[in-house]
Amino acid sequence: WGLMLVLSVAIYGSHAPLLTLCKVDGMIPFSSTSVVVLVELTKLMFSLLGELLGVAVSWRHVAPFALSALLYAANNNLVVHMQLFMDPSTYQVLSNLKIVSTALLYSLFLRQRLSMRKWLALFLLVAAGVSYSCGGLQDPGSPSKMQLHVTLVGLLLISVYCLISGLSAVYTEAILKTQALPLSLQNLFLYFFGVLLNLIGYFWSSAEGGFLEGFSSWVLVIVVSQALNGLIMSVVMKHSSNITRLFVISCSILVNALLSVTLFNLQLTLLFFVAVSCIGLAVHLYYGVT
Repeated sequence: WGLMLVLSVAIYGSHAPLLTLCKVDGMIPFSSTSVVVLVELTKLMFSLLGELLGVAVSWRHVAPFALSALLYAANNNLVVHMQLFMDPSTYQVLSNLKIVSTALLYSLFLRQRLSMRKWLALFLLVAAGVSYSCGGLQDPGSPSKMQLHVTLVGLLLISVYCLISGLSAVYTEAILKTQALPLSLQNLFLYFFGVLLNLIGYFWSSAEGGFLEGFSSWVLVIVVSQALNGLIMSVVMKHSSNITRLFVISCSILVNALLSVTLFNLQLTLLFFVAVSCIGLAVHLYYGVT
C-alpha cells in the first residue's frame, strides 16, 4: 500500500511538469483527446493480463461501467471547454472544490458518516490546494501578483465539473465494491467503454492532423504513467476509498513543487509552506498520523 500510494503521488505530481516539457513554442503540439484514448487503451491492455478465466459474467455486471466511463469522458471534455471561460490560474484554484463535492457524494451515496474532525481535515485539503494554486510557486522573472478571471458561464461549468468529478469517482467506487468480480475483470469493462467513448469523442471533434501528430518520448511517458496511475486508483477505490484518493492528489503538490523548482527554476513562496502545513494537519486529523 505504501509503495502504491507513494508512486501515485509521484505520478500525479509529475503530470503538469511533464506537460510543460512537451510544449513547443509554449504550445501543446498534440491532441489531448489522442492522449486520453491511448491512456485508456494502455489500461485496457494491462487489464487483459489479469486473471480472466473461469469467471461467469452477465450484462448486469458489464452495463454499469458504461455510465462510469461516460461520466469520466464528460469530465475530460469539460476540462478542455472550461478553459474558454476562465484563465488557467482560476481553473487551478476553483477545481479544488471537487474535494468537497466528492466528500459530500461519498458520504451521501455510500452512507459513510464523516465526523467533524474528518470534515475539517478535508476543508484543510481545499485550503492547501487553493493556497498552492494562488502562488505556491513563482517565476522570478514574472510579476508576483495573481489576477483571477472567470465568467458566469465558467462558474457554471466548474460547478458541473466538480459535481461530475465527484459523482464519477463515487459511482465507480460503489460498482467496484458491490460486485463480486476480480478487479482485473472490472477494469476490463471500465476501460473498454473508456476507449470506445473517447474514440467517438476524438472522431466527433474532427481534430486536424494525425492521431499521433506532435508526439514525443515525453508524451509516451505521460501515457504510461497515467495508465499506471489509473490502475492504482482502481485498487484504492475497491479496497480503500475515494477519500484516500483525495489525500494522494493533495500530497502530489510536494512532487509538483520539487520538479518545478528543479526543472524550471521556479521559487517556493510562503503560500507553498502554508499548503504543506494544511496537508500535514489534514493527514493528522483524518488518519491520526503524528
